[in-house]
Amino acid sequence: MPTETVKTQAATAPASWLKTYYFLRFAISALWVALAFTLAKTMPPIAAVMLVAYPAWDALANVIDAGRSGGLRRNPSQMLNVAVSLLTAIAVVVALGRGISSVITVFGVWAALSGLFQLLTGARRWKTAGAQWAMILSGAQSALAGFFFVKMAHGTAPLGIVTVAPYAAFGAFYFLVSALWLVVSDARRKTALSS
Repeated sequence: MPTETVKTQAATAPASWLKTYYFLRFAISALWVALAFTLAKTMPPIAAVMLVAYPAWDALANVIDAGRSGGLRRNPSQMLNVAVSLLTAIAVVVALGRGISSVITVFGVWAALSGLFQLLTGARRWKTAGAQWAMILSGAQSALAGFFFVKMAHGTAPLGIVTVAPYAAFGAFYFLVSALWLVVSDARRKTALSS
């Protein structure tokens, strides 16, 4: 097998997994947003379960993703993201007993921290997978959104699962953009190799 082919396969392996991963993250986030704006909006028990499930799913997704790239020890930003997301899921359970403003505050702190870790993960991956600008931008926006959540939680506007839904929608959008960008990058690379 030619050296160039081996190098190309090594370079596209992470991108191939990331395409699948980003499409999966988009699909689940989009479904979460759809349920938040419809079913959960009028059914508090479903909203409560979804508010706990959102950070729990983020933790699981990071474990799965890190497992495809050397494990959590080799990916410290994802390891920290998993820890923060699991703690957030537990904190949301506690906060639900104190009211929605406590839940939104917890989400704000989580969004800020997980956004920072996502930004660091995207920056680290740029060398191996490329096309990580959307993940870096998403991480930065998530960190910024966290501060707005905390501010909203102590304001007078009505709060609920729909307060979090636009944040999740932006996350879904960035995952979709990242997946599509990798598809385009992969197609360009294949075209360049075949010409």
